[in-house]
Amino acid sequence: MGLILGIDTSNYTTSLCAVDADQGELRAEVRRLLPVQHGQRGLRQAEALFFHVRRLPELMAELMNQLSLSKNSHLWAGVGVSVRPRPLSNSYMPSFAAGESFAQTFASALGLPVLRSSHQEGHLAAAEYFLPEIEDLFIGVHLSGGTSDVLVARRTVWGYAITPFGEGIDLHAGQFVDRVGVSMGLPFPAGPHLERLAMLSENSTKFRLPSHVKGACMSFSGPCTAALRAESNGVPHSVLARAVEDCLVNSLLKAIVFVHAKVPEVNNCIVVGGVSANIHLRDRLRHRLVIQAPELKVLFAPPAYSSDNALGVATLAYRFFHSF
Repeated sequence: MGLILGIDTSNYTTSLCAVDADQGELRAEVRRLLPVQHGQRGLRQAEALFFHVRRLPELMAELMNQLSLSKNSHLWAGVGVSVRPRPLSNSYMPSFAAGESFAQTFASALGLPVLRSSHQEGHLAAAEYFLPEIEDLFIGVHLSGGTSDVLVARRTVWGYAITPFGEGIDLHAGQFVDRVGVSMGLPFPAGPHLERLAMLSENSTKFRLPSHVKGACMSFSGPCTAALRAESNGVPHSVLARAVEDCLVNSLLKAIVFVHAKVPEVNNCIVVGGVSANIHLRDRLRHRLVIQAPELKVLFAPPAYSSDNALGVATLAYRFFHSF
């Protein structure tokens, strides 16, 4: 049994995993959030790069321990790594250099092939790992701290051919959540904490935040300003948290319906990224799309694999190495 190593070094998480080289099944994984001081809304790129460089050897040792491979390194068959945020020539973020360097060093030492892909493609592939019946062409939505992309993706031998339809105009969905969450005293990243807080709200609350969408391009700066103003004016935090969730749902709904009208032959929509782990967002989006686009099925990865992970890039490498 051979293994493929997956590596992802986003601006939030250091991730490693191993999948079976014959079947593509997940065998082991380790992930660790990068440390952010309380009250801060993220890290500078230089800080993220530093933490990745320090942590990759530690996490690799943990992965090897899970696999009991300390004396069987020859079983590695290949490496998949994310080297940029999106599959675009001008897409760049320094934190991914840590993973690419580690991947190249590891592969060179063992004489292994390497598939370089993008963080966004990794998210899509991680979702597809749990959704094996998805058609080759689908609508994709990537919601995170650095991305609010709405696109059409077509599966290819090396990953995905992406046709963009919309992106974040100003703040991204994750930034919106984190800025409001940190203002309310929640830790960073604020998504899971905001979700738990929203569960304490009354479902009948009348407080709402506006949603601004042009075509498939979503804007969250206005809703964020309104949310911060409401917080300073004493709106209960649980009510405000639920309003943030509903604003995200309303924005997503408009963007997805717009894209589906452009490509009505597409039957599936996959929503990925850390923001999409929110259960209320999933339930409300499914419910409302049944009404507005009943022929379109919206799908998600399990919440644990909506957040940053290395399963997707390992899966892409598995697909690529098996195509020859």
